[in-house]
Amino acid sequence: MRFFLIVSFFVLTQVQNLVAQSHPQPYSFHFYQKLSRDVYNKNTRFHSSLKPFIANDSLLVHSVDSLLSVGVDSSRSDWIKRKLFNEHLIDVRRGDYMAYVDFLPDFLVGNADGSGTWLNTRGFQIGGTIGKNFYFYTSGFENQGRFADYYTNYINTTRVVPGQFYDRNAHIPGPTKDWSYVTALISYTPSKYINITLGQDKNFIGDGYRSMLLSDYSSNYPFLKLTGNLGSVQYMAMWAALQEPNGTKFSYDSGNRRKGGVFHYLDWNVNNRLSLGFFDAVIWSQYDDEGNKRGFDWGYASPIIFLRPNEATSGSPDNAAMGLTGKYEIFNKMAVYGQFFLDEFQAKEFFSKAGSNRNKYGIQLGLRGADLLKVNSLNYLLEFNTAKPYTYSSRKSDLNDRDFSMLTYGHYSEPLAHPYGANFRELVGILSWSKHQLDLQGQFNLAKYGLDRLNEATNYGKNIYRPYNTQFSRSNGNFLGQGNTTALAYLEGTASYLLNPKYNLRLELKGILRNEKQSITSNSTAWVMFGLRSSFRNLYQDF
Repeated sequence: MRFFLIVSFFVLTQVQNLVAQSHPQPYSFHFYQKLSRDVYNKNTRFHSSLKPFIANDSLLVHSVDSLLSVGVDSSRSDWIKRKLFNEHLIDVRRGDYMAYVDFLPDFLVGNADGSGTWLNTRGFQIGGTIGKNFYFYTSGFENQGRFADYYTNYINTTRVVPGQFYDRNAHIPGPTKDWSYVTALISYTPSKYINITLGQDKNFIGDGYRSMLLSDYSSNYPFLKLTGNLGSVQYMAMWAALQEPNGTKFSYDSGNRRKGGVFHYLDWNVNNRLSLGFFDAVIWSQYDDEGNKRGFDWGYASPIIFLRPNEATSGSPDNAAMGLTGKYEIFNKMAVYGQFFLDEFQAKEFFSKAGSNRNKYGIQLGLRGADLLKVNSLNYLLEFNTAKPYTYSSRKSDLNDRDFSMLTYGHYSEPLAHPYGANFRELVGILSWSKHQLDLQGQFNLAKYGLDRLNEATNYGKNIYRPYNTQFSRSNGNFLGQGNTTALAYLEGTASYLLNPKYNLRLELKGILRNEKQSITSNSTAWVMFGLRSSFRNLYQDF
């Protein structure tokens, strides 16, 4: 973290140019879908794959402002009505600065297969701008809840509420979960060419619903991110501080095991229709197996992309990966997109089709757009994702190595990329429609994956927190779905009515049908929820 602060201070004190007021727009797939008409427009060269977006972009300013004003009635004079339906709870605007404060509730009641479910979340957000180029934001949530069995089983296994934080009741048997969730960041845009963000939050790379490179599925993490824009090229360099609460601790006082990550991404708009992206990442452990602090590897301080050759030639034990992205706008407001994640590759085994566990990669292909069948605000997405067994996992260096999970491409016991880990294929479809304050969305997921078998030590490659190079792994003959082959069918429908667009306060009704089928057993869930929700964030339940 000291490195983050030093670099931030240096950059902030070197650049003095002012630009139009700007800030990151918190990433929520549902909210960003509504921007598809502008983002996937063949008449523009918008960089759509790096999220959150910076809301000072001239292409987005009008659209974002319009979405944050839906349903606002300027004729309301009553203070209570204005605060409930029009404004932030506290909204201060003085000269060259502004600040706002909101209470963020998530109060849900529901039923899953005859058992009551509920969520009791009390949250807040504080944000604002100082001058034309400095933005700050923080939010915090205290949560308790009971969920459907599949969701509860996930928490009991990982001890983490999906994408949020550690369950404080993990040591207490029972269905009630208790956790916190905090976001904080500062963003500085000294010129139209560069943005510096320091904070604890999430990031997303890609044009799809999922990302095979870096998604917002796992918990928040501290990071320093530099983003540069120069015409047709957008470039991002990010350094992140990651941790693993379920890793073997050296002592009680030492806390969670720590690791670091560096991520680079270059997005090139070749022309108005075609965009290509280049990605690399390295994960390293901050301590060795004896608890000796390794410290920051200054070889990774370079903001230049393609660290993989440097990491390989230096004899580094760290976990490096590379990736590619692509997007082509076929028609106006319609684009095809894709990703390729390369974890490890050996040409000899790859072309022999031997199914080596050293050939680890993930692929995404998708189609998305806006105004389907010329229906205004009818947005759509169809996407295919797959990852070979053992992708994103790490190696075990010797028999005494306890550190392999610290090189896994994950954070806080969850994947940094796709929620399913590896050894899977998935098809996702999403259709959403908005009119005024009413939002409707339907989604389906069809997936096939191979779980490890109970009472069997063999690692079949789905759990990225198991090493891929031990006697419990399959060196050759690997195929998608190996192990306890499982089919997942997931269907979700959501209807919401927007009450206050400033912080996405809404009444929401959601229904989920989920079936997970194996060769012998089948597990079905019917889950209905209704309540008051707020904030812009993705909370995934489709796993």
